[in-house]
Amino acid sequence: SLLCLYSAGGRSEGGGFAAFFDLKASGYDDPILVSQTKGLGPKLQVAQVCKRLDTIGQDLVALCVNDLLAQGAEPLFFLSHLTCGKLDAEVMETIKEGIAEACRSAGCAFLGGEVTQVAAPCPSGHWDLAGFVVGALERGQRLLGLQRAEEGDVLLGLGSPGIHGRAFGVVRRILLTSSLRCSSPAPGSCGDTTLGDVLLTPGKMFSPALLPVLRSGHVKGFAPTAEGLLGGISRVLPEHVSAVLDALSWKIPEIFCWLYKEGNLSAQEMAQTFPCGIGAVLVVPKDLAQHVLQDIQRQQEAWLIGKVVAPCDTAGSHIEVENLAEALQLSSPQQLLNDTERQPQPRKRKVKVAVLVSGAGELSLVLAQRRCLGFMLDCSQSPRGVSLRWLWLCSPVQVIDHKLCGSRAEFDGTIDRVLQEFSVELICLAGFLRVLSSPFLRKWRGKILNVSPSLFPLIKDGSAQQEPLESGFRVTGCSVHFVLEEPSAGAVIHREPLRPRAGDAEASPAERLREAELRAFPLGLQLVASGAAWLGAHGRTCWRR
Repeated sequence: SLLCLYSAGGRSEGGGFAAFFDLKASGYDDPILVSQTKGLGPKLQVAQVCKRLDTIGQDLVALCVNDLLAQGAEPLFFLSHLTCGKLDAEVMETIKEGIAEACRSAGCAFLGGEVTQVAAPCPSGHWDLAGFVVGALERGQRLLGLQRAEEGDVLLGLGSPGIHGRAFGVVRRILLTSSLRCSSPAPGSCGDTTLGDVLLTPGKMFSPALLPVLRSGHVKGFAPTAEGLLGGISRVLPEHVSAVLDALSWKIPEIFCWLYKEGNLSAQEMAQTFPCGIGAVLVVPKDLAQHVLQDIQRQQEAWLIGKVVAPCDTAGSHIEVENLAEALQLSSPQQLLNDTERQPQPRKRKVKVAVLVSGAGELSLVLAQRRCLGFMLDCSQSPRGVSLRWLWLCSPVQVIDHKLCGSRAEFDGTIDRVLQEFSVELICLAGFLRVLSSPFLRKWRGKILNVSPSLFPLIKDGSAQQEPLESGFRVTGCSVHFVLEEPSAGAVIHREPLRPRAGDAEASPAERLREAELRAFPLGLQLVASGAAWLGAHGRTCWRR
C-alpha cells in the first residue's frame, strides 16, 4: 500500500512503484542530503493500551525531523512503515492523517506509507511504526556542535511536554505498580484529562520555525533531548568542558513530578531518562544569548537554563542539574524567575488535601479541594483529645479500618491507593495515632505535614510544652513541619509560640498549646499549598523569594 501526498518537489510517477522528489525545485544550490530513521518503541504500546493513536504520527515525524535540525538541515520528504498483525483500516487512516498533518507543519512532503501484515507471533491489534526522513542543507551550513562549544557559552532550553523513546519503558513499569490507570484523571487535572492523554502528548516539532535561528550563525549546537536531558546535552558538549543547569529556571510539566514520585526515582534517574520539560537544547555565545532567546520566544516557550563551565573534577557525568529534586517535588508547575528582580507569584489553582484522623480503631481520610482551608480542633471526643472539624468541607469522609488489613504494609498501601484515587497532593496529620511506614514516607516525601507540640520537633510529644521551659527556654509553642523518616528541625515550616489567654490567667499550657496549633496548622498548610515553601533535597525547608 502506497500513499502519496504532495508538496513542492514531491510527486509519484510510474504506476505508483516509487515516489520522486525534485531536489532542484527545492531551491538549493549545492545541497548535502541528511537522513534519519526512528521508531516509537514502548510509547506505541502504551498508545495501543490507551486506544489513542491520533497523535502517534505527529510524534514519529517530530522525532525524525528534530534530529535533522541538529545538523542544521531542512526536512524534504518523509516515508513511513507500519507492521501489524491484522490490518485495521480505521487505525491506518488515523495514523496516516497524523503523519500527513505533521509533515505539513514541518514543510516536508509525505511520499509514502508502506504497510506490512505479518502472521504470528505479532498478535492482532498490535502494530509497529517506523519513519524515515530525508533533508538537505547547503554545503558549509552544518552545525559543528562538539567542535564549537566552549567555557562561558550559555544553554537555552526549548519547552516540550512530550515523553519519548526508552523513557516509556520506565513509564510502563511505573504504570504496572501504580493505582492509577491510563483512563484515570491526570494528576493535578480537574478530571477533564486522563493520565493516558498526558503521557501520550506528542513532543514538540521545532522545524521550520527554528531553522532561521539555527542558520543565523549565532548557534553553536542544537540537540533534541528525546532520549533524556543528560543524553541530549552531552551530544553538543566536547569532553574538555562541563555544563551546569538550574532546574528552577524552566517550567517542568506536572507529569514529570508525578513520575518522579510514583516511580520513586532519583533526580539523577529523571535527568538520564526523561527530558523533564526540555525538548531541545541550544548552545549559544553568552553575548548573543538574550538576542537568540528573544527570537525563539516569539515562536514558543524557551528559557536560559544553564551554562558551559570548566570540566568537573569528579568522575561520572560532566553535566550537573542543580535543584532538580526540589523542582520535581513541587506538585504543580512552578512560577519561573525570568530575571533576578521578578518575584514569583503564589500558585492560584486549587490544591487537593487529605487529612488523616485517627478514631476508634479507624482512619478517616477527610478529602478537601478548597484552595484556602480553615479548620477547628475539638478536644472532647477522640482518644487523644483531638478530632478535626472542617469548615467548607466539600468531599466525603473515607474510612479505613486497620483491623481489616493483614499487615502494616497493607494498611499503608490502602491509604496510598485512596490518596492516588482522589489525586491528593498534600496530606495533613491531625491526631493520627499510627506510625507510617518508611516506604510510605519516602513516596510522599515533602507532601505530609504535621504539627508537633514543641517549637523544636526533636522534643517528643510527652511533655513537650513543659520540657523546653525546664531546659532554660523562655518561650514554648508548636511547630508545623514536614514528616520525615528521621525528624529534623530543618524541616519546620512555621513555629507558633504560646500566647497568654486574655482574662484567663488559669489557662493550662495544654489548652494554650491547642490554641497555638489552631493558628499554626492552617498557615503552614497555606505556605506549602501556595508554593511558598517546599522540602529540599537534603531534608530542609526551602523558601520562594
